[in-house]
Amino acid sequence: MNKIFWNSLKLTPALIGASLLVNAQAQANEEFTIAQSFDGNSEIIDQLDRYSTEGVTNSQGQVTSVNQLSDVSPTDWAYEALRSLVERYGCIAGYPDRTFRGNRALSRYEFAAGLNACMQSIERLIGTGGVTEEDIAALRRLIAEFETELATLGARVDNLEGRVAFLEDHQFSTTTKLNGEVIMALTGSDNSNQVIFGNRARLALETSFTGRDTLVTRLAAGNIQSFSGGDSVIGDPGGTLNQTFNLGENGNNVELDWLAYYAPISVGNRDIQFFLAAAGGIHSDYAPTTNPFFEDFDGGNGALSTFASSSPIYRIGDGAGIGATFPIGERSGLTLGYLASNANDPSQGAGLFDGDYAALAQLNFGLGQNLDLGFTYVRGFHKAGSPLFGDITGTAIANNPVLTGSQFLDYKSDSFGVQTAFRLSPRVSISGFFNYTDVNLATDNDVLCPDANCNDNIYSYGGGIAFLDLAREGSVLGIFAGVQPYSTRGLEFVDALGERPVRNTPFHIEAFYKYPVSDNVSITPGIIYVDSTDQTNNSSFIGTLRTTFTF
Repeated sequence: MNKIFWNSLKLTPALIGASLLVNAQAQANEEFTIAQSFDGNSEIIDQLDRYSTEGVTNSQGQVTSVNQLSDVSPTDWAYEALRSLVERYGCIAGYPDRTFRGNRALSRYEFAAGLNACMQSIERLIGTGGVTEEDIAALRRLIAEFETELATLGARVDNLEGRVAFLEDHQFSTTTKLNGEVIMALTGSDNSNQVIFGNRARLALETSFTGRDTLVTRLAAGNIQSFSGGDSVIGDPGGTLNQTFNLGENGNNVELDWLAYYAPISVGNRDIQFFLAAAGGIHSDYAPTTNPFFEDFDGGNGALSTFASSSPIYRIGDGAGIGATFPIGERSGLTLGYLASNANDPSQGAGLFDGDYAALAQLNFGLGQNLDLGFTYVRGFHKAGSPLFGDITGTAIANNPVLTGSQFLDYKSDSFGVQTAFRLSPRVSISGFFNYTDVNLATDNDVLCPDANCNDNIYSYGGGIAFLDLAREGSVLGIFAGVQPYSTRGLEFVDALGERPVRNTPFHIEAFYKYPVSDNVSITPGIIYVDSTDQTNNSSFIGTLRTTFTF
């Protein structure tokens, strides 16, 4: 074997080592692949920048001896050449786990990138006399052999740097990114409702000041109205027919619908997750709802209905407030929170503590890797006329309890809930909840409450099963059934004609299939059936085709 070939051989392991950090997509390709995203461009430039600085200084993690490479032994055929180049030229880094992996294939462009790094290292050694004429001759032959690749590599690096610089100069903000969701829905129902087509759009500005915190400023507009429940003794379906895209319906007038701040507070070696809402906060913003694949925070990639999205207990109270989760062990914790609906109103009967408010305490348990449990308590105070669940879910009588006496008197509520989710397999998940609320009117007046009959009991429960990746990765087939919040005193209701309801429990069943067309577009057909929407003999059927765009 002649000296030129041997000198070239000596350089090869060094070049392989320098090229180990090249993008994995280029490992077996003849052509260099340029990443299409901003992050990808930055990563490639960072990698090539590391090549160019390889060997300048020996940092703490720099390999300075071939013996530091765990997968290289003295019996390897290129051991001596590798040792010479590691210890003499200093242009090998290896993998972060101190391995060399000399048997992996590499492309000519990867080789050229490594060659460029070693060229710079050898140039520095030439001035000190540490390079022989044979080494220089071998290097020249390699440069001539890879002249095209080196020139192309330099041009592409310049191009990438120019593109990154342009994006940095024209980016929206160095601290803020924009996320958006647009829902277009075709939906129809019986009970004299027409088939409708509408939209809802959300734009969220997510700002980070420390890299660990997030300030969310969300704008929203929508025009999809809820369906009516037909004619009966009560007639009003309350929130039983609401779908998630019905929330925020405002005639497509853009408004601020959520303003919140998340930040971890380090205490010892643990982080307390801190939440602060100035507008539009709800309990599920900071408390785990334990309803995976159905809960999408009223977005367009979970269940269709608000009822199937999460336990109704998280709908008691909204507005501005504070929350925090204190870790207990690896997957358990204690969550505390407080929300006030009229926190910005200084008038009597409003503000942080004199208006509608709800305080939450929740214990979260992660048992193993597949089972989650949550036990929740919510204490609420509600001004007269304030719906218990915000008319987001549940019957009209449940939202206006004590036979609608809450329309005229303030009332208090104590709610208890349990939520659970179990991952049967990587592609099957089941979840469910139970919720009980005790309501009492805030009065001792015997005339208004004869026989102390100023209380009400509200119940709700449900469960679902989700099948993942059916027909396409990222798809979800969800089936959910349960009973929406209802008042146990519903059968006592008497209308102006003296008629009474004939049923009590609003049974709900729902099925949907979310099909991802791409990473940013999904289509979700689904059906919803609700029996006794107003705790009478009314029932409603809804069919929906929802298209969701995210960006």
